[in-house]
Parts: sequence; C-alpha cells; structure tokens
Amino acid sequence: MTEELHPVLAEVTQRLVERSAATRSAYLDRVRAAAVRGPARGRLACANLAHGFAAAEGPAKAELAHGHKPNLAIVTSYNDMLSAHQPYGAYPPVLKDAVIRAGGLAQVAGGVPAMCDGITQGRDGMQLSLYSRDVIAMSTAIALSHDMFDAALLLGVCDKIVPGLLIGALSFGHLPTVFVPAGPMASGLPNGEKARVRQAYAEGKVGREELLEAEAASYHSRGTCTFYGTANSNQLLMEVMGLHLPGSSFVNPDSPLREALTREAGAVGVRRAAGTAPGIGELVDEKVVLNACVALLASGGSTNHTLHLVAIARAAGILLTWDDLADLSAVVPLLARVYPNGAADVNHFHAAGGVGFLVRTLLDAGLLHEDVETIVGRGLRRYSTEPVLVDGELSWRPGPAESLDLEVLRPATAPFSADGGVKVVRGPLGTGVVKTSAVAVEHRTVSAPARVFDDQHDFLLAFANGELDGIDLVAVIRYQGPAANGMPELHKLTPALGVLQDRGQRVAIVTDGRMSGASGKVPAAIHVTPEAALGGPLSRIRDGDLVTLDADAGVLTVAADLAGRPAVGAAPAGDAWAGTGRELFAAFRATVGPADQGASIFPVPAAASPEVPLVRA
Repeated sequence: MTEELHPVLAEVTQRLVERSAATRSAYLDRVRAAAVRGPARGRLACANLAHGFAAAEGPAKAELAHGHKPNLAIVTSYNDMLSAHQPYGAYPPVLKDAVIRAGGLAQVAGGVPAMCDGITQGRDGMQLSLYSRDVIAMSTAIALSHDMFDAALLLGVCDKIVPGLLIGALSFGHLPTVFVPAGPMASGLPNGEKARVRQAYAEGKVGREELLEAEAASYHSRGTCTFYGTANSNQLLMEVMGLHLPGSSFVNPDSPLREALTREAGAVGVRRAAGTAPGIGELVDEKVVLNACVALLASGGSTNHTLHLVAIARAAGILLTWDDLADLSAVVPLLARVYPNGAADVNHFHAAGGVGFLVRTLLDAGLLHEDVETIVGRGLRRYSTEPVLVDGELSWRPGPAESLDLEVLRPATAPFSADGGVKVVRGPLGTGVVKTSAVAVEHRTVSAPARVFDDQHDFLLAFANGELDGIDLVAVIRYQGPAANGMPELHKLTPALGVLQDRGQRVAIVTDGRMSGASGKVPAAIHVTPEAALGGPLSRIRDGDLVTLDADAGVLTVAADLAGRPAVGAAPAGDAWAGTGRELFAAFRATVGPADQGASIFPVPAAASPEVPLVRA
C-alpha cells in the first residue's frame, strides 16, 4: 500500500489547478457570497415565506414559518414509465420521515424530466437526449430558486439526468447536497445472449418476436438496466466523488438495505445542513473531478462522460480537457470487465467487491486523491467500506480486501489492461474519443476506404441492401454533432457493424455524433470535433477516401487533401425540424458548444475569462 500519489495524477492535478485558477476563483467567490447562517427562508419577506409553507400541514407548517430547523429540498426525476426512476415514486415520504427524525424538514421542491435513450435510440426523440441534460440543469435551478432550502437531496439515475442534476446543483454551490440512488434491477437475460439475439435479428436470422422476448427478459423490472452504460457509470462516479453514501450505488430496489440507505441519505443531508459542512460547490473541486475521471477509466465506463465530466467541471469553474483524460488513461489500469466490456453485469461487479474494492485498490496504487471532502466526512478511504444491516440497524464494515471474482474485478497490481479504456485520437479529420476497453487489440487499427452517410438510417439501408457486404470500410456518419441535430447516440448501428466485423471485414466508424455508453467491439471514433455542421473536416470527406483509425496510437487520418474541397451535405434545416418537439430546441442548436467543451449551452461561471484551448493542437 502507498499513500504517494502517482506522478501522472499529480502532474495532471497541478496543471488543472493552474489552468482553472481564474474561473474556479470566480466560481467560489459567487458560492461563498451566497452562503448564509441560519435557515435560508429567514431572508424571505413575509408574503414570500407564506407562499412557501402554505401547503404544509401540521407541525411542519409552524416550523417552516417560525422555527430554526434546516429545510431540505427534494428534487426528483420520478416517472413511472422508466424502470430506473419508477422506484423514486415512494421516496419522498420515506425521506421526509427520515429528515424529520434527524431534526430537519423537507419539501419536494420540483421535478426534472427523465428521458430514456433506450426508448429513443434511432428515433427523432434521440435528438433531444443530450439537450435534456441542460434542461435538467435548468429545471434543478428552478426547483432550488425559491431560497427556502438549506440543503438538497437529488434523486436521479440515468444518462443525462445525474449530470444535469449535478450541473444545476453547482449553480447553488453553497448548499450541501446528497445524491440518492435507486439501484439496479436484478440480473435478467445475460447481456451476451441479448447481444447475440440483436445481431441475429440484424442478419434476418430471427424475427421481431424473438428479439422482443430477449429484450424483455433483459430489461424486466424496476431498477436501472444492468449493463455498464452511462446510467451505471453515473452511479459509480457519484459514489467515487463522495456524493452517494459509501456502497449505496448498486443495492437493488425493494430491499431492506436499500430503504435503510435512503433513510440515512436524508439524515446525512440534515447533519450537513445543520453543521459546518461545505456546500457542493466547495466539495466538487479539482481533485474530486479527477477522481471521477480515474474511476471512469479504471471501470471501463461510458464514453458519454467525456462530455458530461467536462461540462460538470466547467459548471464548477474547472477547465477539464480531453487531454487530461487521455494522459490519465495512459497510466490508469482497466480493473473491471462489465458488459459491454465483459460478460458480467453490475450486480456481479457489486458482488465481486464493487465500488469499495475499486476505491481501495486505486488508493493503494496512488491513483486517487484520498484528501477530499465527501458527504460522510473527509477522506475517500471511507468509500472502501460496505453497508450492512445488523439487527435492522445500518452500519458500515470494511469492504473486501481482495476481489471475490477476478473475472469481473481485479486489483491495480494485476489489471485486465495496463491502461484505461478511453483514448483520444486526432489528425486531419479532427479530434475524437475512442472507447477501447471492449475492442480486441487486433481490431483497434483499421485503414479502409470511407463510406460516407449524412444519416444513420442511410447506413442501415445500405447494410440491409447488401451494399456493405464483403468490403473493408470506415463508416463516416456526419452531421450528427451537437449543433447539427443534438448529437444523438447511434447505437442502432452497433449490431450491423458487428455483423460485418464477424464476417471478417475490417470495419470502423467515425462520427461527430455519440455512440451509446454501451458501445462495444467495433472501433468507433466518436464526438469528432470540429463537427461537420460547423465546417469541420468531416464535411469534406468523400466515398473512397482512405481513412485510418489507430486507437492505440491516437491517430485519425485521411489520405486526401481536404483543404481545397467544398463542404458536401448539410444538417437538417427548416421544416425538417418539425415534430417530436425538435422545433422547440432551435436556440440550443444555435448556441451549444463543441464536444470537447462538454457540448453545453452554459458558459464557464466567470465574469470574464479568456478562451482556453481544451485540446492540444
């Protein structure tokens, strides 16, 4: 065991602190100016306050009017359509009771939208998905804007919901904040079998009925989907950032331990509101952000977080870059094999030692900052423990010192791979991100003629018509960036590309769009920036241009001079946006930032700050 920080983590930390000095200072000045002693509602005029407690009942009404107890805001992403968020319907009464028992008060301050990328994949609604993160941030801000609250309890799980909640909470950085998870569903159909049926359907070997049966057996009950995509990456990151209770992320719904952890989250919120605990803006500092980056890389987490972590950091005045992630990836070992990076699901990961073991082994290797604030006190080693019920009472004990399943989770001294699962690639086609943790070594370099498509449906049609059979190709799917159409996930392409690869063809994908957090075995350079819709090089590439994607070497090149070529194709415009609510998001398309700056509509929180290049030339 060592307490000495790995030199690369130390160097990245130092440069991040220096790069962010002006913007972080401006952010913290704002946060500290908003902090007040005593209940925040005490600042409200009588008419304002009366509106704030009019609907309260019994003793809570008098306490809100005249008392000195802290009042906690519950912000929830509950809806009863989505399995991950359906459990939250029962949370407010449980949290309110726990908060009252701990000496506080609680009100449901508001709700945020929660859409499911699994439902909208390949459909027009997916073009709203990434934008929904910033809508959720704004919804969180609206919920907290009433100045009735001394702390916040945030209820969210999936894809854009947790990053949006966190970005919104950072606008109220003076408030102590606790994230409250809901847990994954029990294991269903093995993920490998689900993937096999999907690919068989893409080849026409099974019908819709067999496909639906397999999907329903996989996504079968309340709770988060069990593969390691963006939703479960969110949960792991919130825990390693010290915003969940230790060991709470992957406890299944409807269990006594889950309810005990939910109650304790409410009590922790009261203790932090009533004491001298720093708000979330102070807690989420440069070290905490880099701990999240390390955990993402070590676990083989979702590529969506190359966008979300940058956006979250910037909301706290921290100028995280893709190069920071790339430099960490070179030294952070891959320690987990969870689908799509392996056969196991998150329940198997949790049983093997889960977040507690991951934190322990990364701390021992000097790859995490231990000296950070968390919702349970200072020091990240607290998160190497696991929760248990003893005679109905919640307590924590040391987590496993060794992995309980080396096929799923390994120590830093014996990793699956010596480096992390995310690479940055760059060249004349732009700069992008590749998730390598699920890509076999022999498939990480592809040099082949481009087949260019301006819409994912055109690619799928070409596949169905046999136009892609028997040839090596790099599928270039362009005009999919944040300013073009909201940067949809293109996960519908994965089965078709997998079929071509399994036939022995050399295939890869290059796109300014996103792939799912569950992107898998085909090499994919995604989030390519500058995007085609803003004149990026992808707008000038043609069928037949020789494209080379070398994930290990960090190279994305084309054997053609693009400089003198005119742009070809275009993003949708005018009436093409009518329907599925897309016409309402014209302002987002016009103002959204580039992928390497988080694809956000929000500026860095500083009165005046110079533009900082976030990717090396």
